[in-house]
Amino acid sequence: MKYIQSLSLTLLLLLITVSAAAQGGTSAPARNLQSVNLGHDSEPTTAKVATTNKAVFLENDVVAYNDKPAPATEKAKPAATKSDVPKKKKKKTVAVVEEAAEDFSAIPYENYFARQIVNNALLFEGVPYRGGGTTTAGMDCSGMVFATFKMFDWTLPRSSASMAADAGHRVDLKEVRIGDLLFFDNSPYKNSINHVGLVTEVTAEGEVKFIHATLSHGVAISSMNDNYYIRTFVQANRVIED
Repeated sequence: MKYIQSLSLTLLLLLITVSAAAQGGTSAPARNLQSVNLGHDSEPTTAKVATTNKAVFLENDVVAYNDKPAPATEKAKPAATKSDVPKKKKKKTVAVVEEAAEDFSAIPYENYFARQIVNNALLFEGVPYRGGGTTTAGMDCSGMVFATFKMFDWTLPRSSASMAADAGHRVDLKEVRIGDLLFFDNSPYKNSINHVGLVTEVTAEGEVKFIHATLSHGVAISSMNDNYYIRTFVQANRVIED
């Protein structure tokens, strides 16, 4: 009885073994997963293949693998907008103020109408002297002053003595300005005013220049710095008021 049980168990085990062999079929030979020959035109190159399939670069026809994730591609930076562009700083302008020189003097006062009178009188410069004349053909001292004011419909007395007495009012020589009249006594015998000139400029240094008609040079500009005119000067009149 024991012999029959042992034989039955042996047959059962044999059937199980045969069944398992039929299901598995022929077993395939083991493959070396450690290296793969990729082939090359010259010398074969062997590259080790890891268990992952994440390729990261290609070099010398060898595909290398790395189980680390590929680095993230850097995102393109957005184009700079107008507000992102730094504004250029405006250069600060520094005004340079020069200090006034210690010897600076204010420009003498000028009356606009007096300047027009003087400008027209200067047009006569070079006109020859002629007694009693009032034109560019020839003029004397009072004739030159008379003709200048007549251009502006201003009629003055005809002689220098009459102008001194009746035209405007007297001012000190140190206070004269352009447009004023200067009167002289050129005669050593009469002891009276017989010559007149028109002030054309008063410099910052105080020099007084005037235009008049002379016997030798006709209508010309002279200066009160000349000793002759200082010696013969009588008075100054202002006929053009503010």
